[in-house]
Amino acid sequence: MPLSPYLKSLRERVGNDLLLLPAVSAVIRNDAGEVLLALSHGDDEWALIGGGLEPGEEPAAAILREIREELGVEAAVSQIVGAYAGEALFITYPNGDRCAYVTTAYACRLLSEALIIEEGELREVAWFTPEEIARLDTQPYVARILTDAGITI
Repeated sequence: MPLSPYLKSLRERVGNDLLLLPAVSAVIRNDAGEVLLALSHGDDEWALIGGGLEPGEEPAAAILREIREELGVEAAVSQIVGAYAGEALFITYPNGDRCAYVTTAYACRLLSEALIIEEGELREVAWFTPEEIARLDTQPYVARILTDAGITI
């Protein structure tokens, strides 16, 4: 998805400088116990579905919006897994924009299996067993969130 008007306005003023931004992440499991991970364009590390909050948006509503935008399906939130920040959530994008995210992770379930991937943002999504995730290159925050969600990798 393109930058939100709010974030675009900030970037016009601060350029590529570091921004501290609120975000949400989804731990999505299927009935087989697999976890859904995604690859974004310009990134070779697997990550959880998620994104930034818009001004005035509730975090639980934001994760449902992100799932709908990125996967083309509705979802349900079952619980908060935790809140995360720190070095593992510092990201430099291919255009040089730097962000430090504070993310609230939610355990979610999809209400449909018919995914329609947002190709402008994601290049691939796949279901993985915990054992497979242990062998993947993942974003640094993924292991901590999955562990807190009760998923041993």
